[in-house]
Amino acid sequence: MSDRDAAFAEYFAARSEAMRGTAYLLCGDWHRAEDLVQATFAKLYVAWLRIQKHEALDAYTRRTLVRTFVSELRRGWFRRERVTESPGDSAAAGGGSPEDRMVLLSALAKVPPRQRAVIVLRYWEDLSVEETARALGCSEGTVKSQAARGLQTLRGLITPLYGEKVR
Repeated sequence: MSDRDAAFAEYFAARSEAMRGTAYLLCGDWHRAEDLVQATFAKLYVAWLRIQKHEALDAYTRRTLVRTFVSELRRGWFRRERVTESPGDSAAAGGGSPEDRMVLLSALAKVPPRQRAVIVLRYWEDLSVEETARALGCSEGTVKSQAARGLQTLRGLITPLYGEKVR
């Protein structure tokens, strides 16, 4: 195994699970999340030798993951996706009771994809407005408006179940 392959394999082993969790929050389906992560790391492997700043590798990988997700949206894959009442596997969301995580994941699946991407990057990945805008290829104003709309949608879906304590 070459040094390049060993370094890539080490990075993949260290970061693929975290990226899988982020991908799941973006698309709401573990199988699709696996596909997104696989496509992301395939693109990363191709670019591995060109990447000069390995300290910025997480940001590059995250940006590639989000762009792959958005590209899937443009091709129409998610238009064929059916949102169900079943929230699926709740292992991606941390904290809170299992019931709370199921409600949150179910609600998140109903948020429009671009707003969902902003919410995941801003509040799950803890990226700044600027970093989120770069990852999505949009303006900071768009990130702010999409985050506000997405959070409003989430609150609208969750508040009837939990009352005012969500605000």
